[in-house]
Amino acid sequence: MKHLLKMLDLKPEEIIEILNLADQLKYEQKHGIPHKHLQGKTLGMIFEKASTRTRVSFEAGMYQLGGYALFLSSQELQMGRGEPIEDTARVLSRYLDGIMIRTFKQEDVEALAEHGSIPVINGLTDSSHPCQVLADLMTIREYKNKLEGLKLCFIGDGHNMANSLIVGCLKVGMNVSVAVPEGYEPAQFALDFAKDYAGFELVREPLKAAANADVLVTDVWSSMGQEEEAEKRKRDFAGFQINCETIKAANPDVMVLHCLPAHKGEEITHKVFEEHANAIFDESENRLHAQKAVMVKLMG
Repeated sequence: MKHLLKMLDLKPEEIIEILNLADQLKYEQKHGIPHKHLQGKTLGMIFEKASTRTRVSFEAGMYQLGGYALFLSSQELQMGRGEPIEDTARVLSRYLDGIMIRTFKQEDVEALAEHGSIPVINGLTDSSHPCQVLADLMTIREYKNKLEGLKLCFIGDGHNMANSLIVGCLKVGMNVSVAVPEGYEPAQFALDFAKDYAGFELVREPLKAAANADVLVTDVWSSMGQEEEAEKRKRDFAGFQINCETIKAANPDVMVLHCLPAHKGEEITHKVFEEHANAIFDESENRLHAQKAVMVKLMG
């Protein structure tokens, strides 16, 4: 494991190793046990997309690990003025011990890793969100005490979260059902990967997808950069909501996750969100612990 670019790159045993280390680091933090595994190390954080959870969790995580996180807005880098990404990668590799990038194009993340000589972490692209899915898996295992054999249902847009959940959950032995409107299917790479797994289904009916689910997951209908499509998407996604009916279709002890921010009343009702808020905010907290585990694995 040299980088974290997408869930496809991780072996199943590497996912479990990250989750085990994340559990350990979370325990140590909660009990005041120092874990300065990255003493003197510096992480550069490149942001082309704004963030709450990604920036704060990586910055706080590096501090807790004894290192330093450097915020790098793409508009303040020469990269934002046309410097080739391969040159940026080679320059930053001379200064830093690792790079986290939150951007639009997956190709930019891959190019940083190819041309640099230090670990690169994908903090989010339009096609992949591995850090969030590691936090989701960590949270599911905390609540359910296992991963293998559980059924996860994703309802919404077949974007980066759906892509990464499909790959990550299938790799650890979970079953996955995805309900999306026509025209909003997951990326072909995720569907190609899922072809080898009997426990995957792609359907148009949210209640069918939610049947016997142990975990329900959703995300906003309009992600960053899609604001102009918001009204069209509201029409297209009508009915693709986690609500009381969805909860009834799932298993009685179903847990609900949302990577946040949530548009309550759209992809999830206010009632369901608040009833499952503990799990949702544990999931949000676990971004910190899962990412610390990734940084220790890559930079330690």
